[in-house]
Amino acid sequence: MPTNVVMPQMGESIFEGTITKWLKKPGDQVQRDEPLFEISTDKVDAEIPAPAAGVLTEIKVAEGTTVEINTVVAVIGEAGSQPAASGGGVTVDVAKEAKATAVATAPEGANEPVPAPGAKTASGSKEPTPSPADGDPANRGPEGAPGGASTGGTNVVMPQMGESIFEGTITKWLKKVGDSVQRDEPLFEISTDKVDAEIPAPAAGVLTEIKVPEGTTVEINTVVAVIGGSKSSAPAAAAPKPAAAAPSAPAPAATAAQAGPAAAGTHDRIRSSPLVRRIAKDNNLDLSRISGTGMGGRITKNDALAFLAQGGAGSAAPAQTQSQPQAAAPAKPAATAAPAPAAAASRPSAPAAAVAAPLPGELVPLSKMRGIIAERMVESKRTSAHVHTVFKVDMTRIVRLRDREKSKYEQRNGVKLTFMPFIAMAAVQCLRRMPIINASMEGNAIRYHQNINIGIAVALDWGLIVPVVKQAEERSFLGVARAIADLAARARAKKLKPEEVSGGTFTITNPGIFGEQFGTPVINQPESAILGVGGMFKEPTVVTDADGVDSIAIRSIMRLTLGFDHRIIDGADAGKFMADMKKTLENWDGDIG
Repeated sequence: MPTNVVMPQMGESIFEGTITKWLKKPGDQVQRDEPLFEISTDKVDAEIPAPAAGVLTEIKVAEGTTVEINTVVAVIGEAGSQPAASGGGVTVDVAKEAKATAVATAPEGANEPVPAPGAKTASGSKEPTPSPADGDPANRGPEGAPGGASTGGTNVVMPQMGESIFEGTITKWLKKVGDSVQRDEPLFEISTDKVDAEIPAPAAGVLTEIKVPEGTTVEINTVVAVIGGSKSSAPAAAAPKPAAAAPSAPAPAATAAQAGPAAAGTHDRIRSSPLVRRIAKDNNLDLSRISGTGMGGRITKNDALAFLAQGGAGSAAPAQTQSQPQAAAPAKPAATAAPAPAAAASRPSAPAAAVAAPLPGELVPLSKMRGIIAERMVESKRTSAHVHTVFKVDMTRIVRLRDREKSKYEQRNGVKLTFMPFIAMAAVQCLRRMPIINASMEGNAIRYHQNINIGIAVALDWGLIVPVVKQAEERSFLGVARAIADLAARARAKKLKPEEVSGGTFTITNPGIFGEQFGTPVINQPESAILGVGGMFKEPTVVTDADGVDSIAIRSIMRLTLGFDHRIIDGADAGKFMADMKKTLENWDGDIG
């Protein structure tokens, strides 16, 4: 029986893809899971494997065509099947078969940008990546001779930090060329959509070459450095390379224009998909003038179309920018002029803590993490119907318990006794009783989660991250306290794994440590509720004793705010949950271990 090959969905927010290259032709034998074709989306380029073994009998969608997910793009028949007769074996009935957003295919080779090593061209072909021995263009000196090529060393590659992560930004090198490194010693820091992390050295030796400078976003498995071996010369190409990394954070058009010849005229060095480059070529767009809003500053199809709609068609680079390569042709002027714009281009992508304080009046592009946070916050406000409710909670009972037990607790368990485990455990108990607060929207349905996974927001010098305490309902008070302390410490040390910052069902954020009364936090998608913890304040409060007599006493008061998605959580349910939280905390009688 024939097997249909469909355009896969490469992520929750991806609804279409462009077929950039067929790796087989009609009549070819294919094995199950053998690469069949290459696709490009706004977020990633990927090879798609065959879903079954057999003979490729029909290709329904041609290279360069954009189709919606789940569209049938080819058919695999049983062994011995004959390819469909369709004038070369390719059926291109896109309007009927795929409802595609077709992009016109320009004549082969017309005005095609020169591809970077290993990059996919607009037609979908993949350029080979030269080895250092062949003279990788990234390692050539001013005269084009290989510079910094290493022999007999260990390649250091950009690691894959999770199944859905395909690129990372090098934010800081912790060693410099010539330094000795030990195996598993932190070598460089990276930033991805999911996590910031320190990457250890894969071997002991001497760092002989850094191929990718700070601030550059590269795909996984890219060689970024070399340890050991003999180094022929210093990496001469390392200085101008950051200019190509400027799009890793959205930057003003003026900055892009000043970034030098690489940004002005080479579309392949700017992060974009083949579809975007095709749109740029067909409409004579200069991609260096477009600020990308995608992952790592990638220019998306919507960015290109929006630029066109604003009158950007035919906007080539300014004359003086195009003339810069001739002005910089001599070796000495190039060496002296390049570093300034290169440093300006690479600096914004580093964490805020690693960058000097901005000067008054300075325009500083968003770092990668800051850009991701901005994107997520706007997306959340646009997605959920945010409502907030604030409750005053008398924490005096817990404050006295903590003051009495904290020294012995730390000596006994090796972890400090803070207020967060009390709040987290109270939330777990209340979420068990009201599972709708722990639920989330999935399309037109509500997902009631089996586990309670508590996200704890951690403020970093360079942004915010939310590590998750998984299956908190199965943990003791001490287990939760240790998990929170461990995750917070590793978040600040950039030691978290991608799976430790995903999968949350309910988030707690604690802005009260800075002294605020309460806040109105933004929901952490795709969750439906977030608890904001306000500061602890001693306040005069009316207290009623067992006989019903009122008096005024000094009590430790904390304000808790629940931000909830009104699409699935009613105000009454939010009120019941918070009343339960208040009662649980004010009458705490649990074992703290």
